Amino acid sequence: MPSEILPGRPGNLTPEQEQKLRELWALTLRIIGVIEAPVPTPSTEANGGATPETASGSPETKKKKGRLSFFSKKSKDSHDDSDSPAPSGTSTPSADLSDIIDDSEDKHGTHAAFRAALAAHTPEEMRTAFWSFVKHDHPDGLLLRFLRARKWDVNAALVMLVATMQWRMTDSHVDDDIMLRGEEYALKEAKSSEAARKKEGDDFLAQLRMGKSFLHNFDKEGRPLCFVRVRLHKQGEQSEASLERYTVYTIETARMFLAPPVDTATIVFDMTSFSLANMDYTPVKFMIKCFEANYPESLGAVLVHKAPWVFSSIWSIIRGWLDPVVAGKVHFTKTVEDLEQYIAKDQIPKELGGTEEWEYSYPEPVEGENKTMEDTATKSQLQQDRKSLTEKYEHLLKAWVKEETSMDDARKERDAAALQLKDNYWKLDPYVRARSVYDRIGALTKFTSAGKIPTAEKTADVPAQETSQDDLD
Repeated sequence: MPSEILPGRPGNLTPEQEQKLRELWALTLRIIGVIEAPVPTPSTEANGGATPETASGSPETKKKKGRLSFFSKKSKDSHDDSDSPAPSGTSTPSADLSDIIDDSEDKHGTHAAFRAALAAHTPEEMRTAFWSFVKHDHPDGLLLRFLRARKWDVNAALVMLVATMQWRMTDSHVDDDIMLRGEEYALKEAKSSEAARKKEGDDFLAQLRMGKSFLHNFDKEGRPLCFVRVRLHKQGEQSEASLERYTVYTIETARMFLAPPVDTATIVFDMTSFSLANMDYTPVKFMIKCFEANYPESLGAVLVHKAPWVFSSIWSIIRGWLDPVVAGKVHFTKTVEDLEQYIAKDQIPKELGGTEEWEYSYPEPVEGENKTMEDTATKSQLQQDRKSLTEKYEHLLKAWVKEETSMDDARKERDAAALQLKDNYWKLDPYVRARSVYDRIGALTKFTSAGKIPTAEKTADVPAQETSQDDLD
């Protein structure tokens, strides 16, 4: 497992990057009702057209007055900046936030989602959604994903973050449906007398049973691997809704296998025996939207293995849909030796030419495996503990945002509080996330009990590869 912290992550920020994080937290705290003071429109200088340099020796720039200067003294029109959040019955304030959106480009509808979130949800609802989104992550690390994805443009990062919260709450219901109900719910739906409900349950389970995709092992960088057996997908066999539910379920489950300093995953698209009957652009577009708009900076690498020549024209279309940064993470491999540049041979299943004696199999959900969720007393206590921990973290953030604590002291205090939040989440997890195949086979239990990703050989420097026709079989 790599031990170094990559640039732009908690513990490896330049002064400029730390300032950007501080600015984003100031805006986020206002969105979720923790800070009442008005946020002035940031100047171009404060928002920064230039991307902060990476953590290797960049000079500290002159401190600039910008978005955060209003915290140094209370505005005449501001409310008392106490530790109490905004009243839960009020809508999220948006009067002076609407002009932060640059409408010149909105590839995935994030601007509309941002406006919809501010209009539809109270600060307390946004606050609940935000901390639900955090799960076991370092809260700073979560915000930094959005900053890196938007090249350290604070306004753009805020819009993307709020739009993602809207997507999780309203569009996909990630935490209150997909992850809460899980596989056992799908099994019950598959037994429903209502045809529509039965089909959705059957379609979701069919993908798990066949192993259309699965999480297994880690690459040389310690990143969890998701294998996708493209030949098992046939257009029209499952409903679009079940395909999207399965995709979100897989991505969200993969988050459970991330532990610092590893914060990305690797996807292996196994194109063995691929034909045009397996090609389906609709789920591909949905997957692209998920990673580009809702799970930023989550992809470490994408390996397209044994792509036949017929895929070349398809790839030309798909590449045009991808953000250049995402497209740059796609590598084509033909042989197991190619795969070994990224994955140790004993981590590659035999069906792909590796040495691991392992085959995917799906143990069915066991009736009552989520009985823990019925213990509402313990769940309520853990949720109350989490509420206290989030309030503690918010208090630390407010002091940092208002420059009442030094950067170093504030960082250490937040790091300690983040560990407490992480420990609390794993205690709460059985009460808010239905058990999955990875719980039943013990993979996730083994991972979380170890507290870290199993040791993985670090890869040597792998040269960047340009995709060409020669990469296709």
